[in-house]
Amino acid sequence: MHTVVERELELKLVLSPRRSIPVPARLSYYSDEPYAVHIAFHIDSEHPVDWTFGRELLIEGVFRPCGDGDVRVWPTKVAGRSVVLMALSSPDGDALLEAPAAQVSAWLERTLRAVPPGSEAEQLGIDDGLAELLAPTPADDLWLRGPWPSDESKDGE
Repeated sequence: MHTVVERELELKLVLSPRRSIPVPARLSYYSDEPYAVHIAFHIDSEHPVDWTFGRELLIEGVFRPCGDGDVRVWPTKVAGRSVVLMALSSPDGDALLEAPAAQVSAWLERTLRAVPPGSEAEQLGIDDGLAELLAPTPADDLWLRGPWPSDESKDGE
């Protein structure tokens, strides 16, 4: 059985140092995708804009600047409030989003209770899959018997 951890919250799309607009969003975590977090931004369109990136990146970004390339995350204070900033880059454009640090942290705590750090591979069944893949089969006996007959004929024929 898989666990889903979701949280609706309002982010701010930062347009300039003095101007931002609210953006409703949903944070989602699925235990069958244990390394990823999903954020759906509900902007003025028929379909939300979805981003997926590493849970570890968001966890680290709550405490210190991290990320490289398309997703960068870091903590800061805005008007005395603790926030987490997320800079997202894509071929369609760039966005700087501000999220309340307390709400993001509380949601991350719930994901960590659902799938503790270090147990992600168990959720994917990687060890079981590898064991099944590497398990001997009856056909393996053919390969494990003595050497194959030589392609060279005897007596120089």
